[in-house]
Amino acid sequence: MTAAARARKYTPRTAPETKVATSAMIASLAAEGYDTVSAPFGHALVAAAKTDSRIVGLTADLAKYTDLHVFAQAYPDRFYQMGMAEQLLMSASAGLAHEGFIPFATTYAVFASRRAYDFICMAIAEENLPVKIICGLPGLTTGYGPSHQATEDLAIFRGLPNLTILDPCDATDMAQMVPAMVAHDGPVYARLLRGKVPSVLTRYKPDYQFKLGRAQMIRDGSDVLVVSSGIMTMRALDAAELLAADGVDVGVLHVPTIKPLDTQTILEQAAKGRLLVTAENHSEIGGLGEAVARCLLHAGVTPTYRQIALPDAFLEAGALPTLHKMYGLDTASIAQKIRGWL
Repeated sequence: MTAAARARKYTPRTAPETKVATSAMIASLAAEGYDTVSAPFGHALVAAAKTDSRIVGLTADLAKYTDLHVFAQAYPDRFYQMGMAEQLLMSASAGLAHEGFIPFATTYAVFASRRAYDFICMAIAEENLPVKIICGLPGLTTGYGPSHQATEDLAIFRGLPNLTILDPCDATDMAQMVPAMVAHDGPVYARLLRGKVPSVLTRYKPDYQFKLGRAQMIRDGSDVLVVSSGIMTMRALDAAELLAADGVDVGVLHVPTIKPLDTQTILEQAAKGRLLVTAENHSEIGGLGEAVARCLLHAGVTPTYRQIALPDAFLEAGALPTLHKMYGLDTASIAQKIRGWL
């Protein structure tokens, strides 16, 4: 228990807190009003494997929880269950890549970034092998607490040479990024959205197509530009609709590729004189926000800049909607922050 949690536990309360009574074990996102797609990653991998026999799937005892079970059912002879041994998972993936295969290795983001980093670095990234690392529970997408909340995974991996990093927003991103990853001749780390994944981007941009290394304007706006990745693009779009009722025009630039960063598009949009806000499901340290700030500073582009991110702290456990509200990742909190900055 953190010091903050102890303080809340033992401090008398004068009014009850409003909390959502759902299990901390449920890693589902509040995405009211959106259609969902079941296991888009698993189904996209099966589709890609139909025409590419080099694709194999490996996991560290988490096939069901990373949607790789869909692939395992379709191609049992190309699926490898490595058990609770993430270092072995990465080493075996590297070996298969050396033999000409394209391995998709799945686990939780905390285990890849914390437990298996050295193996990813030395066996995969240094060799520039086409291993695709797909990791569930990125950022604050579970209520389990610090043991499973990968709030620093992007910071850990951004400094690793040769590694492409993806933070998809929705089911469309998840499905379309798989063939792009197969075509990319090098290692990739991708944050995974699993289970019933909302379909967001095509509601606002019907012709949206995922493009590796490219940021895309999903909604334009004259007052504010939100540069976002992952689930925070969904939240930014929802907040933009709330703010539109107040006469605030918010644009949303979706950045699904964290590395290499699409600096050209970011700079073009940042130069238009709007308040620029970055929004990410990650620590304020070392993620999209700092990458964008570095890009702006190096180019001498200086809009008013603000950041929405998780604090530099170990976060608490609890129901996911409660935690998102607590740490300011919910739609209402985002809209309120932007109002305050204008």
